Amino acid sequence: MTESDRIRAAVDAAYRDEWGQVVATLIGMTGDWDLAEDCTQDAFAAALEKWPRDGVPRRPGAWLTTAARNRAIDRLRRDAAGAAKLRQVAVLARDPGEPPVADIPDERLRLIFTCCHPALPFPARVALTLRTLAGMSTAEIARAFLTAEPAMAQRLVRAKRKIHEAGIPYRVPPAELLPRRLAAVLAVLYLIFNQGYGEEDPDRALTAEAIRLSRVLVRLMPGEPEPRGLLALMLLHEARRATRTADGVLVTLENQDRSRWDRELIAEGVATLDEALALRRAGPYQVQAAIAACHATAADAASTDWPQIAVLYAELGRLAPSPVVELNRAVAVAMADGVPAGLALVDEITASGRLDGYHLLPATRADLLRRDGRAAEARAAYEEALKLAPTEADRRYLAGRLDEL
Repeated sequence: MTESDRIRAAVDAAYRDEWGQVVATLIGMTGDWDLAEDCTQDAFAAALEKWPRDGVPRRPGAWLTTAARNRAIDRLRRDAAGAAKLRQVAVLARDPGEPPVADIPDERLRLIFTCCHPALPFPARVALTLRTLAGMSTAEIARAFLTAEPAMAQRLVRAKRKIHEAGIPYRVPPAELLPRRLAAVLAVLYLIFNQGYGEEDPDRALTAEAIRLSRVLVRLMPGEPEPRGLLALMLLHEARRATRTADGVLVTLENQDRSRWDRELIAEGVATLDEALALRRAGPYQVQAAIAACHATAADAASTDWPQIAVLYAELGRLAPSPVVELNRAVAVAMADGVPAGLALVDEITASGRLDGYHLLPATRADLLRRDGRAAEARAAYEEALKLAPTEADRRYLAGRLDEL
């Protein structure tokens, strides 16, 4: 590796590790989101210019924070309207190398909760989190969510305007509001992960950012079990990613090549789940991670502990009731107690109409009918699922099942 490559790698690593912290610090100092992002970007540009000459600093984050803060002060000095802000910066500024004051939480924690404030529309929370905490460009976010760049830019502008006009506080919520607000944060991170877990994110940028931000949240909130539960769930899913499709066709869990699963991620996921469960406050992400762990630790499909999975889905249905959870429980019941028992539950969900238009409902029914030897009924259900399938991988899988029948 050349010296130039080494410097570029150091700057890239600092970008991944420090962007959110530097932006959060500047927002905390100035209250100006756009100024914070612009000055942070300028600091990284300065690093590319100066580090090759002066060397990579011992504390890159502190260097970048100082450079960004100085840039913000220069910008405010040139702006008469920034005088008041400049006085605020002078009061709040401190050496970024010093440890934070004990009773002031990490600025990133404030930023996470501000980005995910319930007053913001859910899509805006997602976009703002990726832009401000992960440092993804507007073009990258738009591309990941299959949205036009101008539309995504407007979404970000509206979100920042809403924060300013509604006076959304830049702080961690008080204790009585924390559970509901934390649930909103976790939902944003899980949506980012799921968006990246499909075909739309072949480079894994979104899943990597979701996992990284979840690790940050775990470090910032060590006494909360659900961030650990979500991180465990992500790690256990990510461990199986390489085997989810083959030649563009979906591969079901029972048919995946388990020798290709990432055992280090599985071990970390299980250990993270154990840490969450040790806090003895069960939540839906911990239960989902426990289900994923049952699959990930089974030696083969035949040794999967389906009775335990059925019990876990029943608990998940109690904590976070939804027809999709009921459908997954129906599959577990079918595997544990026999196909007729599972089919009866699927028929109840179908009759309720709560999953009309959801392709996995007829796909699940088709699979259970196939296992029960009812080929004609299974064919009809697969055809229905094929019409509703949202991705090419799903359509190829379902078409393959039809061909087999």
